[in-house]
Amino acid sequence: MTPFLLRPATDADRDRIAAIWHASASLPGVGPPSMPSRAELRRRVDEDMAGGWEVTVADSGHEILGFVAIRPRDGILAELFLSPRCIGGGIGKALLDHAKAAMPGGFTLFTTSENSRARHFYEREGLIALREEPHPRSGHPVTYYEWVGAGT
Repeated sequence: MTPFLLRPATDADRDRIAAIWHASASLPGVGPPSMPSRAELRRRVDEDMAGGWEVTVADSGHEILGFVAIRPRDGILAELFLSPRCIGGGIGKALLDHAKAAMPGGFTLFTTSENSRARHFYEREGLIALREEPHPRSGHPVTYYEWVGAGT
């Protein structure tokens, strides 16, 4: 496992956040059937960070390995993506644990229903599957999850 630390994202991290998002969501069964371009995701990073995302990155010292974007006021984990080569190395758990600590009252998220690796990960980490619905932007099936919070 590559050593890393979690830290708040800076403006200088935005290109790498979009690159990780695009690379990971482009894996089979992870993202939407029609994947947005890296440039489109980069614009979304800017828009969503301006709109209230709080982004934390996993930083190895020379590169960003993954990120989590949350909206604590709304109780939403919006995005959690890792560089594809880092999947399975504990970074995702560290980022999810960060989200749990930042939103101790609980939160919701959704993932592509076909993404069995992510679904297994969330269920193993104590999240509860709530329902399947069409993705709010693309319409492909997504499964909504809830983490009910510490001590509840």
